[in-house]
Amino acid sequence: MMLKLDDLKPTPGSVKEPKRVGRGIGSGLGKTGGRGHKGQKSRGSGKVHLWLEGGQTPLHRRLPKVGFKSFTHKSYAVVNIRTLEEKFQANEEVTPETLINKGLIKKMGDGIKILGSGELTKPLTVRAHAFSKTAKKAIEMVGGKAEVI
Repeated sequence: MMLKLDDLKPTPGSVKEPKRVGRGIGSGLGKTGGRGHKGQKSRGSGKVHLWLEGGQTPLHRRLPKVGFKSFTHKSYAVVNIRTLEEKFQANEEVTPETLINKGLIKKMGDGIKILGSGELTKPLTVRAHAFSKTAKKAIEMVGGKAEVI
């Protein structure tokens, strides 16, 4: 037997008949139609928004204003020199592209900042958007270069 679209039927018992509201006393949902008596929610378009609190001052006005977001703040992707020590060979060039290719950062944001946590023993040429003082000092102490892009 071949199955056709016009032969498809829902499983018995899975589809309920809709309630017929406001169709006389005998239906059990006549007169007020399950809406109770009077009030905003009994009316035709009786919608009450979630944020409505009657006459009470709404929550968003009762709470204090908090915080500040600087529009000049830069969000850097950070990499420690400990990571550079592990993932790069001596005299290798470290650029944003190589960091992304090796999976050390997922996305750059406003740039890359090299931080000084850890120890560096091999000279590297590091090109980044920002350096901490300790990172720059550590890179230059082993004979490497810290270049700001």
